[in-house]
Amino acid sequence: MTDTITLTGLVATEPKHVTTGEGLPITSFRLASSLRRFDRKTSTWVDAGTNWYTVSAFRRLALGAAASISKGDRVIVTGRLRLRDWKSADKTGMSIEVDADALGHDLNWGTASYMRTMSASDGPAAAPEDPAASMDGELPLSTSGASTAEEEQFPDAVDANAEDAIDADKESAVTPF
Repeated sequence: MTDTITLTGLVATEPKHVTTGEGLPITSFRLASSLRRFDRKTSTWVDAGTNWYTVSAFRRLALGAAASISKGDRVIVTGRLRLRDWKSADKTGMSIEVDADALGHDLNWGTASYMRTMSASDGPAAAPEDPAASMDGELPLSTSGASTAEEEQFPDAVDANAEDAIDADKESAVTPF
């Protein structure tokens, strides 16, 4: 049975990104999830302890996490929970690990800017004649001028047609109030 959990907390360590000998990208970090409660006697919020988790992301999620997540960021993680007993020479304990299925910034604490990525197997993006008619209403990304696989995976900007479509959307936006 797989236990799924959703956590919020602080990225407590700088994310470590490695690629295995078989080419599997993995990014992992420690997540500190602090519990807080309201103390009615003092009318203040007090810390009620911190739970620590090791979060691991694999494949495309690992690449996105390595490029987006830093120590100190507030994040939301959803994934499969694993409890592992460990034993050293004189100590025993349990570690709590999460194999992440989804990972992102917690927008309760700040803002984020999203950039869609493409895999190398998707090929270069071709700009449609009408960007607004692109699949699912998403604007195409341009990978022109990319010189490395990483630049192709995380393009820096949308093409000129997409920027025109964004400007047109802003001009035609209707404010409900």
